[in-house]
Amino acid sequence: MKRKIPLTIVLVLGIVFLVQYFIPSKPSKEFFSQYLRWALIIGIPALFIAVDSLVRHHVSRISRRKENWQYSYVYLGSALAMALIGIFGGIKQGGLFMNLFNYAMAPMQATVFSLLAFYMTSAAYRAFRARTPEATVLLLSAFFLMLGLIPLGAAIWKGIPAVSEWLMLVPNMASKRAIGFGVGLGMAATSLKIMLGIERNWLGRE
Repeated sequence: MKRKIPLTIVLVLGIVFLVQYFIPSKPSKEFFSQYLRWALIIGIPALFIAVDSLVRHHVSRISRRKENWQYSYVYLGSALAMALIGIFGGIKQGGLFMNLFNYAMAPMQATVFSLLAFYMTSAAYRAFRARTPEATVLLLSAFFLMLGLIPLGAAIWKGIPAVSEWLMLVPNMASKRAIGFGVGLGMAATSLKIMLGIERNWLGRE
């Protein structure tokens, strides 16, 4: 019974929202708007649950002395400090909270994000080695694309920027659309599996 009720709710709501999307009407639109409000109300307590889970995770790391457990103290202290500063000091521009966000947190995020450049370089080195015809096409496309984005490419040959633009608008766009179709079909298939009760991992363990 504990599993039949959630499965029934998911199936009924899935059918209702599917009908609402393809056959919109005033009552269905009002119901959908009301549902979004309820989803927002439910999502706020879920945020507290997520924070509680994250805190428990770091407390467990500290108590068990796992690898790099000292950084959990840094996280918990920083999260508590930012929360208290935001609650009591406000989040107005120029205040302490926004200054910490703009001049401490944002640069750290940019630093972590910049590490992706090294992973991309490593992946490009492995992928662009012209061992197969496909890798050769990929290597040449990347070469013309990069040359077309810098002034040196136009200085070498005026047609390189046009080739680079064509690569972005024709083959690249076709590939992106094909990937988009695949993602859409996968989302539709997964949604149907959840609605029909075939996929039950979201219910937890048996």
